[in-house]
Amino acid sequence: MRRIRIIDPLIGEGICYMKNNGPSLPDGWKRIQVKDICSKIDYGYTARANPALREPKFLRITDIQDGNVNWDETLGCEIDPETEKKKKLQSGDIVFARTGGTVGKSYLIVNPPRAVFASYLIRLQIREIATPEYVYHFFQSNDYWQQIGLNLRGGVQPNVNATRLGNLTLSLPPLSEQKRIAAILNDHMADIARARTATETQLEAAEALSVAYLREIFESKEAKQWPKVRLGDHASKIGSGVTPRGGQSAYKPEGIPLIRSQNIYLNRFVPNGLVFIDQEQDQKMRNSRVEKGDVLLNITGASIGRVCVVPDQICPANVNQHVSIIRTGILNPYYLSFYISNPVFQSFIMNSQSGATRQALTKNMIENFLIPCPPTKIQLKIVKDILHRIKISEKIITDLRMQMQTIDAIPSAVLNKAFNGEL
Repeated sequence: MRRIRIIDPLIGEGICYMKNNGPSLPDGWKRIQVKDICSKIDYGYTARANPALREPKFLRITDIQDGNVNWDETLGCEIDPETEKKKKLQSGDIVFARTGGTVGKSYLIVNPPRAVFASYLIRLQIREIATPEYVYHFFQSNDYWQQIGLNLRGGVQPNVNATRLGNLTLSLPPLSEQKRIAAILNDHMADIARARTATETQLEAAEALSVAYLREIFESKEAKQWPKVRLGDHASKIGSGVTPRGGQSAYKPEGIPLIRSQNIYLNRFVPNGLVFIDQEQDQKMRNSRVEKGDVLLNITGASIGRVCVVPDQICPANVNQHVSIIRTGILNPYYLSFYISNPVFQSFIMNSQSGATRQALTKNMIENFLIPCPPTKIQLKIVKDILHRIKISEKIITDLRMQMQTIDAIPSAVLNKAFNGEL
């Protein structure tokens, strides 16, 4: 980035920063530092939110969710009149998270109630040479994020300060052009938000299809007529694994897979995070070996009840103590997995947990599971039908996720054009 000295009737004499090898800006545009378009860059008020107080509202980082603030739920705080006057929020203010997981994210204040802002926020008040809407859109652009990425400081919890924020640069057109661009961007972003919301709704519906299929089959009148069998009477094995001696230090970069609860989802095996053990550990854990066709059930923790059939290509493998192996007899393994994952049975599992401080399913509980047992021919037909429907729903989900990625890529492209003077 190169520097040139400018003299502006409103800004005065100063330094203008120009991108090296970047697109040339239209006539009348200039590259300028953020601090030169601000009348104030300051930190918020240090206090505790008080649920007993309604005003003034005390805006904190956590009150800004998905680019919005629910002022009705924002707590108040105690503050003296003089400090409130200094920290009072006004329409056109832009606030930034200066630390934590949302560092660098901004929010444009529009028609606020009586409110002040907290100390983990930085506020910008924009001078009359710029429009707050135009400047706010800049703070959503790739140009901004690339600059702020270089300025993040700290280790575990990065942060950005007011000085560094003020030293960032942006492309500034004449005021009338700023207003025109901001209006166009407002319309574009509103259209994009509507498109994203519509796609999210479709995606939620598509992801619910598999659950609907299972409910339709296992809650049907026909299903309620099927005889039920006790799982322990028809499974040749029900048992969990153990933690390898040495814990995580026993894990190897390759070898025999050790399946853990994070690898098991409802009717889906996820290899991400799969760990391995060596032959010596495998021999010590031979009672926890998995065979082709085994049903794997998470029996502890937040993922309790998640179930799938082990993929053939993973075998031979072992499981740790958080996963139970169910080796079926007259029950088709996929049929059993589908039945356990249906919403009604999942609810039953949630209500059957043991343990005072941790969710858990015992071997005895699993043995006492009562499973509807139609003839093998019907089980196979059910499995084929569900797999076919899941395949269709997964295709819809994949297409919608790709559509979401396309939608999410639009804002950066539009903003890039806007701040290069191409709108």
